[in-house]
Amino acid sequence: MSRLIRVELVKLRTIRTTYGLLAAAALLTALLAGGKASMADRGGLASPATLTSVVTLTGWAMLFAMVMGVIAASGEFRHSTATFTYLAGPRRGQVLGAKAAAAAVVGAIFGLTGAVVATGIGLGSAAGTGHPIRLSAATLARYDLGAVLGAALLAALGVAVGSVIRSELAAVVGILVWSLLVEPIIAALSPTAEPYLPYTAATALAGASLGAGPGGLHINVHHGAAATVAVEPLPFAAATGLLGAFVVVISIIAAYSSVPADIT
Repeated sequence: MSRLIRVELVKLRTIRTTYGLLAAAALLTALLAGGKASMADRGGLASPATLTSVVTLTGWAMLFAMVMGVIAASGEFRHSTATFTYLAGPRRGQVLGAKAAAAAVVGAIFGLTGAVVATGIGLGSAAGTGHPIRLSAATLARYDLGAVLGAALLAALGVAVGSVIRSELAAVVGILVWSLLVEPIIAALSPTAEPYLPYTAATALAGASLGAGPGGLHINVHHGAAATVAVEPLPFAAATGLLGAFVVVISIIAAYSSVPADIT
């Protein structure tokens, strides 16, 4: 199993897509964090809430980590390398597990990159105003750890989704539509379900508030009676367990459906 994981890590390390997605995640995070910090008035970043909204802008890094996981799995079928992969590891369930583990490792790097960029810009901007930093080191570390863990789990989830949906384009479009469109719609229709949605749970791990998109822009989609429902993010451990459950369940579906299917 460890050999299979090493092989999958080598694959991810030697394809340009991984570096392209990582660079895009870093650049987009920098643009969003820098823009949000510059929009705050001079004393705005002295507010813990405003500073938090900047340092937790890691949603795009986590989303790109999931895209990377999808490509790691579905790309094998697109480039017709799946046959060789499964011949090298005939136990396809182990190959799927190795892909998920390798994607989680690389996904953690995506999360760490987003966290370092967003936190660095947030703290640098706050320090530039001359005001003290009103977020503790423990709080910042918790946000950064959440970004790393959330990105790792979403990357593994991407592998599971990419193994179920073998079409790379369909899988990538599917997770983008789900994360950016379907989850907000579900949240609008049923606010109490929002904390249990996978992408929302991952961003909440990194400290983002509910209702904030990957760019940190809050969209008030709750109207009428729904607007009076007080909804809180899941606790850290619960959100981690929920994401882990999504990974396991969809991986099992892949292991018993598409993975054993003919790959020729």
